[in-house]
Amino acid sequence: MSVELDPSSELRRPTTSRPITEIAAGYCMDERIRAIVPGFDAPFFQAGLAGYSDGAMRLIARRHGCPYCVTEALLDLTLINGGKGRTREDPDLLANECGTGEIDDNIAAGLDDHPIAGQIMGTLPETMAKGAALLASMNHDTIDVNFACPVKKIKKSNRGGHFLTAPDDAIEVLKAVREAVPSHVPTTVKLRRAWDDTPEMAANFERVFNAAYELGYAWTTVHCRTVQQKYNGPGRWPFLTDLVKRNPDKIIFGSGDVWTVDDIFAMLDVTGVHAVAVARGCIGNPWIFRQARQLMAGERPNAPTIDEQRQVLLDHCDLSAALHGERAASRMMRKFGIKFAAHHPQPDTVRVEFIRCKSIDDWRRVLNTHYNAADHGEAARINPASLG
Repeated sequence: MSVELDPSSELRRPTTSRPITEIAAGYCMDERIRAIVPGFDAPFFQAGLAGYSDGAMRLIARRHGCPYCVTEALLDLTLINGGKGRTREDPDLLANECGTGEIDDNIAAGLDDHPIAGQIMGTLPETMAKGAALLASMNHDTIDVNFACPVKKIKKSNRGGHFLTAPDDAIEVLKAVREAVPSHVPTTVKLRRAWDDTPEMAANFERVFNAAYELGYAWTTVHCRTVQQKYNGPGRWPFLTDLVKRNPDKIIFGSGDVWTVDDIFAMLDVTGVHAVAVARGCIGNPWIFRQARQLMAGERPNAPTIDEQRQVLLDHCDLSAALHGERAASRMMRKFGIKFAAHHPQPDTVRVEFIRCKSIDDWRRVLNTHYNAADHGEAARINPASLG
């Protein structure tokens, strides 16, 4: 499925109760979250993004202040059969490949991919349970059940967002996963607000949502579009506001239309969710997490300099090559470069150059040509609020 990587033209920023700087500087993290997942110390995180949020992207995000990451959705049968999830989504793989083998040294080198949620998606309770148990055995800190994916084939395969049309089946999966995962490993759920906007589907959402907490799930992350909306049009933040108000004792995370650092704190303020999933807004923009921490510290958020952009692009490439091999990394970095270009003082020119890349050598040529700080000086500084 093609996913739109820029904000909808229909998107209207919500009105917050006070300036973003005040919201951020005065925000207090819900201590229940840190108690459930030590290290999850800020009210935002990198969501799972199909085709993007691999170990390389996660490690770059962590180096810029992201406290918690979610893998892309991993199919239960693929995991069970030893496919991609088993070979490329081990949170300790890059530390083993690139590090010294000493835990402290790997942490110091920024190779510590924890805390992390392994996100499981599938069809049958028994295979979902087995896949979730495998993720737990691979040292994922939490297990996240995906009942949100809107890709077309999920309806045919009865997985992802399709479960919102079949709440009894969804609850059976939740039971099986919770029973299969060790009791000390938290389980969570990713949902959309419904399959569509009919009353029947709204009731289905409520059943699955409430059942998750009754079965011992720590929190839900709720995307404020329907499954049928996919990624089209604006999300419905008022839905999240109402959901939080009706469930004051539940931990609820929000997702949808978070494109800039301001959007993180606007969602926290307007909806009352306890943390915000940053999804498409962090592709090619790991600095959104640094900017969020700067705002919480009462500091002015800094946009990345040309030198910082170049170094992150090089680091991301090295990590991607270690994880996937140079050939696959060249394809990955081409699409990342297209998004990273938004931060460059000449974004349109650089974006076109990245689009033309067919190899790592082409990609590095773009860096050598356009990411020379001496050629740009202070022009490399951009207002973070303009980056969405």
